[in-house]
Amino acid sequence: MPAPQPRRASARRSNRARLAPIAVASVVALLALSACATTSPVKSGDSADGGSGGGSGKVIQVVAAENFWGSIAAQLGGDHVKVTSIITNPDTDPHSYEPTAADGRTVAGAGYAIVNGIGYDGWAGKLLGANPSKARTTLTVGDLVGVKEGGNPHQWYAPASVTQVIDRITADYQKIDPTDAAYFDSRKSAYESTALASYHQLISDIKAKYTGTPIGASESIVTPLAAGLGLTMLTPDSFLSAMSEGTDPTAADKATIDRQISSKQIKIYVYNSQNATPDVTAQVNAAKAQGIPVATVTETLAPAGSTFQVWQTKELQGIADALSQAVTK
Repeated sequence: MPAPQPRRASARRSNRARLAPIAVASVVALLALSACATTSPVKSGDSADGGSGGGSGKVIQVVAAENFWGSIAAQLGGDHVKVTSIITNPDTDPHSYEPTAADGRTVAGAGYAIVNGIGYDGWAGKLLGANPSKARTTLTVGDLVGVKEGGNPHQWYAPASVTQVIDRITADYQKIDPTDAAYFDSRKSAYESTALASYHQLISDIKAKYTGTPIGASESIVTPLAAGLGLTMLTPDSFLSAMSEGTDPTAADKATIDRQISSKQIKIYVYNSQNATPDVTAQVNAAKAQGIPVATVTETLAPAGSTFQVWQTKELQGIADALSQAVTK
């Protein structure tokens, strides 16, 4: 298991989801000059089987605030989209990201935008608001799945939400480019049946074998995944939220987790290796000392050039392996 990595430099503190005033002014000024800009190719090298381009020859310019949604969008669109994801560096904190002039040009030229919402990427909404366009379609994931600000924003870790996003992106592509509707149907079918086959199989297997198994975790990105897998999260919600927000956990929460580990109430511990604080590192070490298997996840694609399904399947396999070890001990 890889050793915990240092906490990312852009700590999640009071500047969460805010733009610095000077950055906002610079981007807004740029947008006025960049209405005809185009996006660059998708940064993650995404692909999926689903037939050749053909059809109208139309290419939809797509911008995704984060590369996990951008990966899905690129594979569903194939030859008829050009996707640019703004957040691609695993060390970048999406909560407090400050957009660049290049991001402004990308947004200005996009006909379709995908933002997470739920307070996760407020900067993206500001970029879109600075350059309103009746010709642009916007998907806000939080609105789609019915999770309001204050709820858990990490919906790419919720299998049901991922399915909803896939359906909506395909439907939106078909509205924007109705001539190629059949092509987008073909891409969606191939993506779900082939590219996501291992992802869906692992989810099904884990639910079948380990439903109700108590687990511990380092932060709230694990919560929707645990629910989707049928696992029971024992770590206090207040601790999980504090770690995700970059605030200090309470002594009571840390004591509760220490007891859960020392008494082996949890069967596995899952932590975000991109945000391994001293408190989390101590919990990882304590779990290992008790013989509790440890699995890792990351907040964004890791490596950055991976695809959603490869990234998620690897993490699911790690969780499945940890659960198997816990059960056989």
